[in-house]
Amino acid sequence: MTSSSTDSTVRLAKRLAESLPCSRREAELYIGGGWVSVDGELVEEPGARVAPEQRVELAPGATLEEIPPVTILLHKPAGFSAGIGRDGTPALSCLGKDTLAEAGHGGKRFLKCHLNGLTLTNPLDTKASGLLIFTQDFRVARKLVDEAARVEQEFIVEVAGDIAPNGLALLNHGLPFNGKPLAPIKVSWQNETRLRFALKGVQPAQIEHMCKMVGLSVVAMKRLRVGRISMAALQSGQWRYLQDFERF
Repeated sequence: MTSSSTDSTVRLAKRLAESLPCSRREAELYIGGGWVSVDGELVEEPGARVAPEQRVELAPGATLEEIPPVTILLHKPAGFSAGIGRDGTPALSCLGKDTLAEAGHGGKRFLKCHLNGLTLTNPLDTKASGLLIFTQDFRVARKLVDEAARVEQEFIVEVAGDIAPNGLALLNHGLPFNGKPLAPIKVSWQNETRLRFALKGVQPAQIEHMCKMVGLSVVAMKRLRVGRISMAALQSGQWRYLQDFERF
């Protein structure tokens, strides 16, 4: 192993700054923006070590613009946990270049920095599947977290059991949760075993509790929509970027 005293490698940011030339900060922006390759391979870490004989190139059209925050829409598979906050949950392991949907994400280039500092806005139970939203944008987080009581979410819930008399009416209005009466929501049958819930300010375990109150048990649950954004054609385990024109 080569000792540190004879190590001839340098940080990529330093090498790029000297070869362009540009400032070290500008070099870091180029690298973090996905504009720099080493021996033909994209490298996004300014601290990566490069040897003198390695070829460092800046891509044509490279820009020093700050990378804008992104919002990510994931079709979470059932069985993947996704808790609150930046906790390295298994659902985050679905986010990568290989699981980015080929269409419908506005043509954004995937960058590793898009996975930094993500906030999970509306968690799902581990056994549930469907739309999860991760964001770097404080405006999106404020909308979906601080103003959750005004953002409607849509779920399809597979149930088993016999519903109590007047059970559907009670699901729409009349049930308590955590000792407080629930506001009116919209619940309807999709078929003999499937209910559609459309509600605002949904709390963890609320839907399961409501079903239990009317004699039903939840077999499976999938979130289809948050606000005006639906999961649409995303396959289980796939994700895409929220496009610039989309609003919750």
